[in-house]
Amino acid sequence: MHFFRLIAALVLSCVCASATSRASETLVERGRYLVTTILACGNCHTPKDTQGRPVANMELAGGGLSFDTPAFTATAANITPDRDTGIGGWSDDDIKRALVEGVRPDHARLPGTPLAAVMPANFYKALTPRDLDAVVAYLRSVPPRRNEIALPDYKMPVMRQPYPGAEQPYSEASLADPVTRGRYLATIGHCMECHSAFVKGAPDYVTGLGKGGRMFLPTMVRGLPASWDGSAAKNITSDREAGIGAWNDAEIERAITKGISRDGRILKPPMAVTWYAGMTAADLSALVAWLRTVPPLK
Repeated sequence: MHFFRLIAALVLSCVCASATSRASETLVERGRYLVTTILACGNCHTPKDTQGRPVANMELAGGGLSFDTPAFTATAANITPDRDTGIGGWSDDDIKRALVEGVRPDHARLPGTPLAAVMPANFYKALTPRDLDAVVAYLRSVPPRRNEIALPDYKMPVMRQPYPGAEQPYSEASLADPVTRGRYLATIGHCMECHSAFVKGAPDYVTGLGKGGRMFLPTMVRGLPASWDGSAAKNITSDREAGIGAWNDAEIERAITKGISRDGRILKPPMAVTWYAGMTAADLSALVAWLRTVPPLK
């Protein structure tokens, strides 16, 4: 019992230290951390070479991944401050609305229309007001890159499944609790968008949270290494057999930051390992603490 109390105290002290560090960060610094780690914006929005590596000097210039689904065909947009091909002509409120509501401004291309459903606005609603400001501040600081991306083709109305707990922003104060902080990170990192059961073309966050099984195929996702032959999202519930309940903390953290499974297998894209590798130890500990609470599912 004393051992577990010690571990809990250590996790809490790490999270408190992280909170102090966050308070001293500038908005751009905080935004850089979020965008380049847990949000993994570059996984979709940064162009990649044939090996799947981010192209130098083209951060967030669009075209990283393209998606072809029954509902839409879309390529990740240029979100640098370029005024002609990026979001340089958008106001801060325009960017915020795109992030948390998934809607383009009235003066943009396809004015007022929703962003494709692959944009996880239903998760980003959870961003604290300060973190939302920080993301915008960082996007303003990225070098503008001219790179025109094709407009999406919508085959059906855009639908986003509400995500439990992301109906409104988290408060900064709530993030002092390690498990709440882990849930927050998993939410804005939209982990369950891929790792929940996928039923009739939509994720099941009610009875399939974390169950895995969603398929990603080369015919659906383009922009990954030529050798990629598809993948299936894993079960990340606390089930000891089907999920990660029997894994220790270091094994879970290694899977997140290095893409190596408990048995040594290399995890396949589109898992954003390159970005998650930059997360702080405190954030990783909090994320693992929350994953331990996800109900077990087979």
